[in-house]
Amino acid sequence: MPSNPAVEITGLVKRYDGREIVRSLDLTAHHGQVTAVLGPNGAGKTTTIECCEGLRLPDGGSVRVLGLDPVTDSAALRPRVGVMLQDGGLPTSVRALEMLRHVATMYAEPWDVDDLVERLGLASFARTTVRRLSGGQRQRLALAAALVGRPELVFLDEPSAGMDPQSRHAVWELVRALREQGVSIVLTTHLMDEAEELADRVVVVDHGQVIAEGTPAELVSGSTGALTFAAAAGIETLSLASALGAGVRETTPGSYSVSGAVTPATLVSLTRWCADRSILLSRVSTGRRTLEDVFLDLTGRSLR
Repeated sequence: MPSNPAVEITGLVKRYDGREIVRSLDLTAHHGQVTAVLGPNGAGKTTTIECCEGLRLPDGGSVRVLGLDPVTDSAALRPRVGVMLQDGGLPTSVRALEMLRHVATMYAEPWDVDDLVERLGLASFARTTVRRLSGGQRQRLALAAALVGRPELVFLDEPSAGMDPQSRHAVWELVRALREQGVSIVLTTHLMDEAEELADRVVVVDHGQVIAEGTPAELVSGSTGALTFAAAAGIETLSLASALGAGVRETTPGSYSVSGAVTPATLVSLTRWCADRSILLSRVSTGRRTLEDVFLDLTGRSLR
């Protein structure tokens, strides 16, 4: 395993029309891992990845991909790096399979095209021109084109966007297989379940900077659970909070939310407190915070 990271970004700055889109961003993606980069629209994540792909010139900082500069060393990186763009970037007038076979001829030891066709279910539209493909079909073809050269590192921008559940899970299985083979993968996604399922590490970007990073488990570990219940309106929340050792608030009349660490003992204390006062619990639900909960807490819930 190489000593340097697969991707190492230090102090990256990118401006458009004098406005900083990426501001002194630091990001590391390790070899043989899936690194998911999350962020709201306009957060700077796509610009950051495009700097890694050599598609944009940084205005400051350092970007190293497999230890090389993605701009000045682009010729050396091209056979080692696969890129799947969000808009596909595919020629529209050729047939799907013809295009894939043509791309395969550009590499010394390409992936067997027939195997990729089977893995990604391309046979059903192999003779269809790219312009006539659905969004999900184009995504699968673009992924195949990014992988056909057997790259060491793959950048995947929204890899399962527009796909039906069957196609999405086929893509996930392929990503897992690539990781097992030691391929490094950097993906951007708006699908929190995709990041939780696939990522070894998650990096959250907002306003051009990394605001959180860690494994999915680390990012959701700030809360052991969540507890909501329904009972009579206007119960003694302060008394109940003291019994639970956690905060309690009435969200709507007769519906309550418990904040703080939620454990099995919390549930026992709740039912005992209500039973002592002849209060009937009509609904109790528990559950852990998800990566989507964490993402919304970090980046806000307002539309952009």
